[in-house]
Amino acid sequence: MAASSRAQVLRLYRALLRESQRFSGYNYRMYAIRRIRDAFRENKNIEDTEKIEELVNKAKANLEIIHRQVYLLILQWQGGKQMSIGYYWPTVFHAETGY
Repeated sequence: MAASSRAQVLRLYRALLRESQRFSGYNYRMYAIRRIRDAFRENKNIEDTEKIEELVNKAKANLEIIHRQVYLLILQWQGGKQMSIGYYWPTVFHAETGY
C-alpha cells in the first residue's frame, strides 16, 4: 500500500472512531467502535488497490451515516421530543461478507 493511501486509511479509521465516541448511548457507542475495529483488522492484509479504494469509499459513506445519526440524536436530546430515527448500521466493512 502506498504511503499516502496508508495515511488516508489511518485518518479515516481515526475519524470513524472519533465520531463513534460521540454516541451518547453506551451500547451504540461500543457496538460502533467494535464493528469499526473488527472490520479494519479483518481487512488489514488486503493489497489490491481497487479493493482498498472500494473499502475506503464505503467507509467514507459509513462515516457520513454515523455523523448524521449522532447529529440527529443530539437534536433529539436538545429538543426534548421523540424523533423517529431509523438506525442504520453500516454493513459494508468486511471484504468477504459485505458487512
